[in-house]
Amino acid sequence: MAQINVNNLTFSYEVSFDNIFENVSFSIDTDWKLGFIGRNGKGKTTFFNLLLGKYQFTGTITTSMIFDYFPYYITPKQMELPAADFIDSIKSQCELWRVICELEQLCESAEILYRPFKTLSLGERTKILLAVLFSGENDFLLIDEPTNHLDYESREAVKKYLSLKKGFILISHDRDLLDECTDHILVLNRQTIEVCRGNFSVWWENKRRKDQFAKAENEKHLKEIEKLKQQATRNSQWADKNERTKIGFDPVKEHDRSISARAYIGSKTKKMQKRVKQTEKRITREIEEKEGLLSDFECPVDLKIIPLIHHKNTLVNIRDYSLKYADAQKNIFTNLTFSIDKGDRIAIHGENGCGKSTLIKMILQKSGVTDICMPVIESGIFETASGLVISYINQDTSKLKGSISEFCMKRNLDESLFCSILRQLDMERVQFLKNIENYSEGQKKKVLIAASLLIPAHLYIWDEPLNYIDVFSRMQIEKLLLDYKPTMLFVEHDVRFREKIATKTIRLHG
Repeated sequence: MAQINVNNLTFSYEVSFDNIFENVSFSIDTDWKLGFIGRNGKGKTTFFNLLLGKYQFTGTITTSMIFDYFPYYITPKQMELPAADFIDSIKSQCELWRVICELEQLCESAEILYRPFKTLSLGERTKILLAVLFSGENDFLLIDEPTNHLDYESREAVKKYLSLKKGFILISHDRDLLDECTDHILVLNRQTIEVCRGNFSVWWENKRRKDQFAKAENEKHLKEIEKLKQQATRNSQWADKNERTKIGFDPVKEHDRSISARAYIGSKTKKMQKRVKQTEKRITREIEEKEGLLSDFECPVDLKIIPLIHHKNTLVNIRDYSLKYADAQKNIFTNLTFSIDKGDRIAIHGENGCGKSTLIKMILQKSGVTDICMPVIESGIFETASGLVISYINQDTSKLKGSISEFCMKRNLDESLFCSILRQLDMERVQFLKNIENYSEGQKKKVLIAASLLIPAHLYIWDEPLNYIDVFSRMQIEKLLLDYKPTMLFVEHDVRFREKIATKTIRLHG
């Protein structure tokens, strides 16, 4: 067992206006199964790159370990080749027989190593790269969101596989994966970094209790501070009033007072002023004890959405529907039947390549949301309600570019309201000064989510909206959808999200 020691780490990007890390210190053991969580943009992937030596920083990171990182970058040339031809170039001294053994643990045939990499599904590609990653010896592995874009079956295979391994840091926002595969959690809080024993659920329960205690202590200190301020004000008023009686008096009304009483009044005033200063010191002490109590407190703001009400109950009606691309031999769907009625929150479920995104694109095409007309051959009934307004989140963020102002202008969004929603999704104001292409993937997803929430619609269609989205924001979005109950059709492989949100599930078979 070895350790990775981080001391006084400080780092910021040249184009950034703020530090990603500032005087950060912690230690981890290299035989842990370490889950790594935090808000989007907090620096999880950046920390991996610092461990890999890609950036200059101040402070120290000391360890005897060699790091390896998932996912590997696959070049366009390698995409054309079978994985068996290039695995030794992405991981030095990688032996094919070891990769085959790892694939067996992933319940995958070695046959996929001999097919062109570009022809493989996302799940098959992920399994090959994980098998290569774990085929070495004595490496400490940095695994960055391995289940994004994977279907349920592939996620389950990866989850079972990682649960048998150790000696890695796993960045993931999938709560089931973190619970199954980790025994320690590294958390980038709002102001601090903590390392704790246990999986995600253990950490979350402890955090919930700590937040409740911090909130109660904060309220207690606020009440004490208010009482002390009132006391200080009263004492100060009494002292001032008493001080004003030192000079001059009415001998008729105050016949028992002589000029010698002035010294007594001054002494009494001095005691009152001293009491005021003592109270002010107690106020300062209470404020100091209060500071930091809520530095890591997570209290997500409730989001809002404005669904439109359509005059028809059935918004989409599909009966005995079959579809295939014009140049394809096989149908994507055969005899597909379902409807989307007002109040439905329908999850489309199925393996990668079964046609989930194609179905969504057909609904957008039929409703006139997109001008792109797919070359397909259809049969059966596919009806959408007239005047249907759809708010759509695309799973692809690669086309997001330019400033926030340009994005809002292009989509005819109110910029101040848009930025307000991003703030509610915990994006710092300093991020608004950057171009969107410089955002993290999670921050780009939040841009799409904020835009969708700002558009009043009859139907919300979200295609894998939670890829890269942090755990806290996922819970925030879950609460929004359960509170407002908009009519939805969505694709999402996060099991907990799907089970909480969906009123119906449609299973597509490729």
